[in-house]
Amino acid sequence: MAFASPMSPSLHSLSSNPFSKHNKILTLNKIQPFSLSHRHALFRIDWGSLWQGQASLNYSLYSSITSADFLLDEALEKIQLPKGDTWSIHKFGGTCMGASERIRNVADIIAKDESERKLVVVSAMSKVTDMMYGLIERAQSRDNSYATALDAVMEKHKFTALDLLEGDDLANFLSLLNQDISNLKAMLRAIYIAGHATESFSDFVVGHGELWSAQLLSAVVRKNGLDCTCMDTREVLVVNPTSSNQVDPDYLESGRRLEKWYSHNPFNTIVATGFIASTPQNIPTTLKRDGSDFSAAIMGALFRARQVTIWTDVDGVYSADPRKVSDAVILRELSYQEAWEMSYFGANVLHPRTIIPVMVYDIPIVIRNIFNLSACGTMICRPAGSENENGQRMESPVKGFATIDNLALVNVEGTGMAGVPGTASDIFGAVRDSGANVVMISQASSEHSVCFAVPEKEVNAVAAALESRFRQALDAGRLSQIAVIPNCSILAAVGQKMASTPGVSATLFNALAKANINVRAIAQGCSEYNITVVIKREDCTRALQAVHSRFYLSRTTIAMGVIGPGLIGGTLLDQLRDQAAVLKEKFNIDLRVMGITGSRTMLLSDAGIDLSIWRDLLRDKGEKADMHKFVQRVHGNHSIPNTVLVDCTADSYVASHYHDWLRRGLHVITPNKKANSGPLEQYLKLRALQRQSYTHYFYEATVGAGLPIISTLQGLLETGDKILRIEGIFSGTLSYIFNNFVGTQTFSEAVKEAKEAGYTEPDPRDDLSGTDVARKVIILARESGLKLELSDIPVQSLVPEPLKARILLFT
Repeated sequence: MAFASPMSPSLHSLSSNPFSKHNKILTLNKIQPFSLSHRHALFRIDWGSLWQGQASLNYSLYSSITSADFLLDEALEKIQLPKGDTWSIHKFGGTCMGASERIRNVADIIAKDESERKLVVVSAMSKVTDMMYGLIERAQSRDNSYATALDAVMEKHKFTALDLLEGDDLANFLSLLNQDISNLKAMLRAIYIAGHATESFSDFVVGHGELWSAQLLSAVVRKNGLDCTCMDTREVLVVNPTSSNQVDPDYLESGRRLEKWYSHNPFNTIVATGFIASTPQNIPTTLKRDGSDFSAAIMGALFRARQVTIWTDVDGVYSADPRKVSDAVILRELSYQEAWEMSYFGANVLHPRTIIPVMVYDIPIVIRNIFNLSACGTMICRPAGSENENGQRMESPVKGFATIDNLALVNVEGTGMAGVPGTASDIFGAVRDSGANVVMISQASSEHSVCFAVPEKEVNAVAAALESRFRQALDAGRLSQIAVIPNCSILAAVGQKMASTPGVSATLFNALAKANINVRAIAQGCSEYNITVVIKREDCTRALQAVHSRFYLSRTTIAMGVIGPGLIGGTLLDQLRDQAAVLKEKFNIDLRVMGITGSRTMLLSDAGIDLSIWRDLLRDKGEKADMHKFVQRVHGNHSIPNTVLVDCTADSYVASHYHDWLRRGLHVITPNKKANSGPLEQYLKLRALQRQSYTHYFYEATVGAGLPIISTLQGLLETGDKILRIEGIFSGTLSYIFNNFVGTQTFSEAVKEAKEAGYTEPDPRDDLSGTDVARKVIILARESGLKLELSDIPVQSLVPEPLKARILLFT
């Protein structure tokens, strides 16, 4: 196995207990990529300093150097690291390296990359990092099973090597693996005795997973015929720890070390360890969780590479979480800023810090699916420019949506906050002291209140810290309250073009309002790359569906319930069946009938009723009708933001529910005249609610059937016209009877024929008595601004004289 520079440290030659004070001089055995004759090195490792986590692995080099060695060193120093577009960087995560077959697949991808030079960053095999952390936890807890768990780690890598390698490559890897396991047993034994491990010790133990993974892959790549070497990035990457979860790369020192490393290892294909690095004092450390992506980005910057490809198990970056939005789409391109924003707000993209190194040098990051090579993936890069004036490449100003769940909103409120310098500093100083992370901040310009979102598990500590800090202000009344609102989620809309597109906020909030979702807090930076809202956790999926479809990133999904599957309702269901495909393809509407109910039987479905056989399903699988249960089930699917109830009856009981349905955010469509022609007080309340809410109440078919009578009348009134007179044939039933009752049939036969043709109300007596005409007149009068009751219309005057006697006999 070819390791780093001859001058760099390795721990693969520990042949005795490293914790013995008599065993600090260790022989370093390496298989060099080229011959270094007469060169022997000894390294001294100060294990005590490593245990304390205070000093570096102190290496003391003792060597016997001939004059030939000086000449070789001089020649090596002249080898320059070529930088630029000749390099491509690949990163393969634990899932990609999860088994021997997958490692072969990775090696094939590397071989097929036609780049002149390639650097491949790898993570530990799947689950190995967690297994290594588990070893430390068991040892610290004085759990003897750490030894058995370590054997399982060894067996996993041993069996993988046996399947992948043969000959000297296999022997070399197994030898190194056995040495490492022996060293780790000694280290874990020391942790077991002490009951504690420093961060440096933990990082050193955990980093072995990446070392073994890189060694395996580099051997397989060489087996496939490519000249390849392995890089232990602890010899190259230098980082400065800033906190328990963050490190800052030292690019200058890392660049120097890379130049030196490459001068001794001038290979065109390099397999490097991800996740691990060293401090400036050469103490082993890690780049923390998701650090392998960060390693790849840093290497891309150091090599000034043409591209960094992150190989994973998804086809790219989705416009929303596909587990919550089934119609989420793969985004072909994202700007650095868009990817940054989406990753911060929980999207499965990259850690925000991964983007920083490559953004400086305009190096694109491509996210690809190793299990679906035909997928183009997502490219994260600097945007080429805005769309042209001809409308080509027109895109939604919002690229995608991300959510964060399990948050709580903290509201600090009081008149004593306004104009008082340092109040915000005191608030967030207290939050900092509690150790909580603030996810979002919102403050009104009046300075009367400040609210912010924190993880729900940290909110109790935050509230206690604030109450302690502001106890005097609370007692004096300068602060009125410190309120906690639990069970919140954040929804963020992200898009670089939002800054240059008017109306994005209006569209977003309109979509939320129509889905009957209340916004608790809002935040937007002046860059306008994102708009963030805080909503109830239970509304999160529905809100995500609503805004995603509103910005045309997916189909608008509508849950529909049909009440009254008689002649009108049945015809409607048949029309929906025939038009479903057209609605999807041409109008981007996915309409799903979730329930059908009559007066006795109802049919419910959580996924949508098959309208090609709805009559059979209603007959064979229907259950007893229950209006409350029907509405709950149709509206209860939180993954569908829009719910519509279509009342195809002429029932007053059904119409009496409209107000409650609209209040709950359900849209209502109806040809039922009972609501709009009923008691004036109820009608006025219904219309007032409609105007105040964002729900739709459509009743066009109450007058004129399919003709746009109501909308035309409303348009005239909205533009200032005054309605003087309305003329027309108000009863299709009476019109039909007039034209067909010619004396060759009885009157009852003519009425029966009209009913069968679909002209009459469910009860034809409403038509024949003039009540249906009276209701239409009342509806039009009320639309025109007249406040009339049905009793104000002389119904008998609406019936033609020649029919009155026959109607009297019929009724």
